[in-house]
Amino acid sequence: MKLKQTFSALGVAALVAGAFGASSTAAMADSIIKVDGSSTVFPITEAVAEEFQKSQKGIKVTVGVSGTGGGFKKFCRGETDISDASRPISKKEMDLCKAAGIKYVELPVAFDALTVVVNPNNTWLSNATVEELKKMWEPAAQGKIMKWSDVNPKWPNEKLALFGPGADSGTFDYFTDAINGKEKASRGDFTASEDDNTLVQGVARNKYALGYFGLAYYVENKDKLKAVSIINKGATKAIAPSLETVMAGTYQPLARPIFIYVADKSMAKSEVKEFVNFYIKHAPKLTKEVGYIPLSKTHYDLASKNFNSKKLGTGFGGKNEVGVRVEDLLKRAAHL
Repeated sequence: MKLKQTFSALGVAALVAGAFGASSTAAMADSIIKVDGSSTVFPITEAVAEEFQKSQKGIKVTVGVSGTGGGFKKFCRGETDISDASRPISKKEMDLCKAAGIKYVELPVAFDALTVVVNPNNTWLSNATVEELKKMWEPAAQGKIMKWSDVNPKWPNEKLALFGPGADSGTFDYFTDAINGKEKASRGDFTASEDDNTLVQGVARNKYALGYFGLAYYVENKDKLKAVSIINKGATKAIAPSLETVMAGTYQPLARPIFIYVADKSMAKSEVKEFVNFYIKHAPKLTKEVGYIPLSKTHYDLASKNFNSKKLGTGFGGKNEVGVRVEDLLKRAAHL
């Protein structure tokens, strides 16, 4: 399945579920499920929505791409039923939802190997240490680390062109936390976009570029890009992003679970409940089809139990955790 090339540069929601009919009756409105949020989670939710609509002809699913942060803003205003998220809900977002009376169930749906990529003509970088990535991306690098040779004198004396997600992206939050030690702590002089396809094209067109985004976008474009293997702090072996390394727990610190959040009021709608149960049931197959890593059967069984028992809240308490175990997360007491 090909990833859609329809993201707006402004992060405006893209309709994924097919064209709407002319009817604008209340009955028609009640049959629409609204999803928005992460561009990383988008390919999975899009695939699920397409399959779901084949079996549920009277239900439309719209899937927007405004980034994890943008999606939570809409979700906490009661504008969407489900929020795609490539990081946990933050304390600020929890407070916004609480003030608006929005409660939710947090459901991990897959693993992602956040992938660092370079141009295929890059002959000097196959492996990168976490320390080298930090030297490129930390706030102190702005205006100072401008060439590849500024990171490593063995590398070319050429301008370092960086591409990454924007500040509304959960991928940006996770990467900055995992690499720089603090969420949103990053240099600002790089090409930022909520549209991962823009980042793909930027790196593919520039021999001296480096970027990062979710694994699915690398898998879809691996003829145009080269993935960089990562050497974690204290390690000596470089680990490539893949299903096998993520499942083995060796691709650190850039392996992470990704999520959907379902509003409790929306769970009262039969179509939303059917869609989420369909999502959990078919996620193992569809996740792999779009280039991500499925959770284990035990994980999906626990997620289904949490959803159908309406276990409200988040297992994170407003803070991200690098390297969290999904089974531990699903068993935790939830915070609202």
